[in-house]
Amino acid sequence: MARETGRSTLAGIAAEAGVSVSAVSKVLNGRTDVAAGTRARIAALLRRDGYQVASRLGFGVVDLLIATLHTPWAEELLRGTVQAADEAGASVVVSTVDSPGGFTAWLNRATARGTDGALTVLNLPDSSELQRLAAARIPLVVIDPPEEPGPGIRSVGTTNWQGCLTATRHLIELGHRRIAIIGGPEHLWSSRARLAGYRAALEAAGLEPAGREAAGRAGPAELIRRDQFCAEGGRRQARELLALPQPPTAIVAGNDAQAFGVLQALGERGLRAPQNLSVVGFDDVPVASWATPALTTVRQPLAAMAATAFRMLHAPGSGGAGTGEPHHIELATTLVIRESTGPAPRVI
Repeated sequence: MARETGRSTLAGIAAEAGVSVSAVSKVLNGRTDVAAGTRARIAALLRRDGYQVASRLGFGVVDLLIATLHTPWAEELLRGTVQAADEAGASVVVSTVDSPGGFTAWLNRATARGTDGALTVLNLPDSSELQRLAAARIPLVVIDPPEEPGPGIRSVGTTNWQGCLTATRHLIELGHRRIAIIGGPEHLWSSRARLAGYRAALEAAGLEPAGREAAGRAGPAELIRRDQFCAEGGRRQARELLALPQPPTAIVAGNDAQAFGVLQALGERGLRAPQNLSVVGFDDVPVASWATPALTTVRQPLAAMAATAFRMLHAPGSGGAGTGEPHHIELATTLVIRESTGPAPRVI
């Protein structure tokens, strides 16, 4: 490989690493007959000096970093990534990463074996992690970023604000006026956007903006709840909402898992959707159509989000300055109306 200005020769790297030039050449070309620890040390030096280290697996490899695989939501993201990789003739290495320590462990492995890039879900690397990725020359795209990413980070999301506005508007058109929302964790960008969409729909309909006492209009703050994106979180908050002296007639859930929890809470009281309470979810995971009743929900194109992120990662000139490539792409959501929503009841 020709030497670039300011880049060490293979002999120089070999001397720095305390190995032979042959060992450095093997790592550079993706050979596996070098001890893992030595390979990682050599690969880091090569990447530091601008060399492109081949994957030791012998073909294109992309890493998908995700906190858990045990949800329908995660399965859809995995499906989209694998389909896009298959089309490109690449392979996907999946790692569960849910902490800074987990990220460091993954990066050490990826640096040792080589990777063509990383897709990370709901995880926005901090400045030190971004520096390590840059030093290792590993391009990155964030799927569903937890915070609004800066201009130097490419990401893919969905129209969370519009999705929740459409869901709330659907309930208003059915005659509901006391509409609750169970949002996700406040620190998530998507959670805040969905709550803003809910409020915007109420305001556009001339209803009081829930929870804005500070603005001098005493909206029903008790109708705004937050919890984890899981069935237990939805059930916990729905129990409290149903126990209010004046319960809501409809609930917008932060995701489908929460909506399933709302349906469970209704069943505990001998109530049903939509006769006693209308319920809307968010995601449209495959099991949403299997629920009883089938769930009205906002379809978030999860598989398409992952596939789009993969293609951004491999776009010609991706990550380079002046390419004109957008740093953040939002895919459209759509409301899927099923059996869990109906006209507002007179009495719960």
